[in-house]
Amino acid sequence: MRRGTFRDETVDYAAVGATQAPDLMQYPPERSVPAHETWRIGSGQTRFEAATEALLSWRAQRDGGLTVTDVRPAAGPMYTGVSFDHEGHPIAPSRQEADQRFDADGTPWVGSGTTLRLHGRVNGMKADAELRVIFVVEEPRRVGFALGTVADSVVSGEESFMIDWLDNDEVWFTVRAFDAPRSFFYRMLPTLVKRRRRALSQRYLRAISPLYSTSA
Repeated sequence: MRRGTFRDETVDYAAVGATQAPDLMQYPPERSVPAHETWRIGSGQTRFEAATEALLSWRAQRDGGLTVTDVRPAAGPMYTGVSFDHEGHPIAPSRQEADQRFDADGTPWVGSGTTLRLHGRVNGMKADAELRVIFVVEEPRRVGFALGTVADSVVSGEESFMIDWLDNDEVWFTVRAFDAPRSFFYRMLPTLVKRRRRALSQRYLRAISPLYSTSA
């Protein structure tokens, strides 16, 4: 894993990185609604590499009908943090921070500490927010990142996106999140938080893999 600097005070929630907790669904951060969805999106190295390139170039958001603007890589030097195994034990980082990469239109790819603006609606529900990339994972068979809310969102929390190329050659796409309602409307109607999250996850899936939708 490579992990970049970020200031804790720039996100508006306390449980930074909690989307990676094994017990997220049983013990989510206080007042938040957890979510976990995973899909098989194909098999083989070619499929894995295509999906990871799409993910790191913001395709999940853009091709999911949302607008990504004001992408600002973190200022100053990066540092490499620790990653964790499935039991929550820290392991050594897999690689050092890579050089910044850019999309064809000059937009920086996902990078640790990057901030961005997200605009759009999903099934009539607002999806605008200022977000920060909490961490980025780039390993030979696992790639992903997490976004945390900074401001202007109807919910407060984090969502992570992971693509895994398993030993049996299958490629899986996983979205995990926890959302705490912030607006009065969402606090009064908490079922809308789940509906909004599920709609977002389905858009992300169609954007990363329009031909595959086998749910686990």
